[in-house]
Amino acid sequence: MPTAQGLLEQIRNGDYDAAFRKLYARDEETVSRQRTRYCQAIQAFQDMFGENREIRIYSAPGRTEIGGNHTDHNNGVVMAAAVNLDILAIVSPNAEPVIRVHSMGFEGTDVISLEHLEVNPKEQGRSASLIRGMAAKIQEEGGSIGGFDAYTTSDVLRGSGLSSSAAFEVVIGAVLNGEYNQNRFSPVQIAQFSQYAENVYFGKPSGLMDQTASSVGSAIVIDFKDPNAPVVDEVNFDLDKHGFHLCITDTKGSHADLTDDYAAIRGEMEAVAAFFGKKVLREVDKAQVWSQIAPLRKSLGDRAVLRAIHFFAECRRARELRCAVAEDRFEDFLRLILTGGHSSFEYNQNAYSIRHPKQQGVSVGLALSQHVLEGRGAWRLQGGGFAGTIQAFVPDDLLAEYRNAMEAAFGAGACYVLNVRNYGAVEVTDAL
Repeated sequence: MPTAQGLLEQIRNGDYDAAFRKLYARDEETVSRQRTRYCQAIQAFQDMFGENREIRIYSAPGRTEIGGNHTDHNNGVVMAAAVNLDILAIVSPNAEPVIRVHSMGFEGTDVISLEHLEVNPKEQGRSASLIRGMAAKIQEEGGSIGGFDAYTTSDVLRGSGLSSSAAFEVVIGAVLNGEYNQNRFSPVQIAQFSQYAENVYFGKPSGLMDQTASSVGSAIVIDFKDPNAPVVDEVNFDLDKHGFHLCITDTKGSHADLTDDYAAIRGEMEAVAAFFGKKVLREVDKAQVWSQIAPLRKSLGDRAVLRAIHFFAECRRARELRCAVAEDRFEDFLRLILTGGHSSFEYNQNAYSIRHPKQQGVSVGLALSQHVLEGRGAWRLQGGGFAGTIQAFVPDDLLAEYRNAMEAAFGAGACYVLNVRNYGAVEVTDAL
């Protein structure tokens, strides 16, 4: 394991440039920016935890959801991709039964005793709960745990729909897996442990898509029919050959105070399933829903019915998106993106919270996207929705116009032009 000073010298000398090209982008501007970012993170670690300790660097990417909006938590099908925004963790094991994590931009340091791994209600909604939950789950599954000190820095937008919380959970899992378990747990297992930490310790009823996309990497289709053994299928996703870019725009909405909105989607879908004596919608024949709309409306209300309709259509679209990409039918791909976006807005109804009707940044972003791209590209909300980001597939000749329109509305730097990342959570030297 290299010392912090030794690793700084290697990065400054360009020894990690090959990894940066694989994890982020090939252009020299990006490589240079990552050199600076990594060196600043290592220096911050030393300022926080002491100079010249032996360290490793772990990275976990954010993700963008391509199809299957809000289907994973009901054992559905999704298509997602890791992107070249990530969270870094500068890590050094310690000799204590304690994990300390300091995250750039946050006050204080999370300190987790490995001798007390039970759920702590006072930590719910905080990063400390995710660290404790990951350690507890790995131990429960027969893995080893141990103390470490870590400094993290992230360019995955918080509350953005790129899933910063999943990247954080996954990078903590990658650290424990690498430092204390010789990477015995698979990327899918780390994703499952991360979902457990978020559901049980953090208190958010998330599905498994975010964590799987971050942990596995690449562009993937995930079938959650058996959530204990999700089927992950990688697919080659090359936008360059079609002259398109993936743009993610941060509409600057906050995900704070939206947990109830997210939970209601899952709860209403599962209520429809329970109407038919099932646990999740994946176990229900969609023909039953269509034939029982009147009693469903009376029992559960219209929104639950519409969200169930969305679920079945989105699962089908996720599979169709995978086929369109694999068979290089790009126009069909764009059409499916648009159709899925309409379904999320109209049926799943997660473009904005009905409790905050004046806060509709996502809706404004979608309207602007349609204004610039109609007939030429595709756009949709993504992730949890209600706030955060939208996604667009933008042709080369409209990129400047699209980006200018988004940033005029939401601020300079709001529109990100991203790449699909072919690595999931890794110890960075593995990408050399």
